[in-house]
Amino acid sequence: MAEVTVRNVRKSYGAVDVIHGIDIDTADGEFVVLVGPSGCGKSTLLRMIAGLEEVTSGDILIGPRRVNHLSPNERDIAMVFQSYALYPHKTVEANMGFSLKLKKMDRAEIKRRVHDAAGILGLTPYLDRYPRALSGGQRQRVAMGRAIVRDPQVFLFDEPLSNLDAKLRVQMRTEIRELHQRLQTTTIYVTHDQIEAMTMADKIVVMNGGHVEQIGSPLELYDRPRNLFVAGFIGSPSMNLLEGRVTAIDGASATLTLADTTLSVPAAGLRDGQAVTLGVRPEHMGLAETGLPAVIRVVEPTGPELHVVLATGGQEITAVFRERHSFGPGDNVHLALDSDQLHLFDTASGNRIG
Repeated sequence: MAEVTVRNVRKSYGAVDVIHGIDIDTADGEFVVLVGPSGCGKSTLLRMIAGLEEVTSGDILIGPRRVNHLSPNERDIAMVFQSYALYPHKTVEANMGFSLKLKKMDRAEIKRRVHDAAGILGLTPYLDRYPRALSGGQRQRVAMGRAIVRDPQVFLFDEPLSNLDAKLRVQMRTEIRELHQRLQTTTIYVTHDQIEAMTMADKIVVMNGGHVEQIGSPLELYDRPRNLFVAGFIGSPSMNLLEGRVTAIDGASATLTLADTTLSVPAAGLRDGQAVTLGVRPEHMGLAETGLPAVIRVVEPTGPELHVVLATGGQEITAVFRERHSFGPGDNVHLALDSDQLHLFDTASGNRIG
């Protein structure tokens, strides 16, 4: 195992810059998830760590070694891709042991490693099968087993669950997390799915447009997003963002005027007349006699929760209720916002206030 250090790494394709001076520290044994929308540069960064893409400038270190100019097989990493990339004419056992065979490893040692990995992944009954006889989840386990047998310093995962159905994705992300807890191998995992990031990571790196927006634990990012992008990206349903303006400051309190109501918020960091975006999570709103007026548009019962899409002040917001309500589309309601759970952002810069 080893730490992975990314220092001021940039990537350009001709005159087009796609990675803009990124710094990331991954501790030995840590599970780090790179998350962001499609095209943000997360897979390109992973491929640079793997040695599949050249670094335009900056340094990548695995342990104490600078690996910029080392080939992938010299970096002591193992990568699991979105596609399983299994050999259809080889059995599960042959697929898992193929890279070790290429290294001319002793046959008995190959067999031991393959059977150990198969035991960890629940693949022992399938070692004599061919990929065509396996389910999608089993094929993904074989791809993971092929990485495990190499006993690398670092695992790299590039959206490995994208091809699986929703139920199997939930199962597989649990299995990958349990695998990491068992092996304690440094892991860097790429996904566009922020639920995967929240449930699997020790540390999340949120990327956007080739930049790092914020690095922190899942709950740090959820509870204190640094800017509007992170606030809107982390969380499902996403944070509601309402545009307003500071219309008065009185000591430690300020009046924030939204389209259809006013709120009292802490004045720290605010100035009179400032354009401010108010953020509130869907679960931090409740029904009340007075408060933010809204019209119900869609009601989505999920079983344990009720997701409600509402319109207020020309904007669409979402509320999540644990209680069951009998209202329907077109009904008028008022929402009380939890004053201890409000987030304020400067509209112009997008940065968090306070």
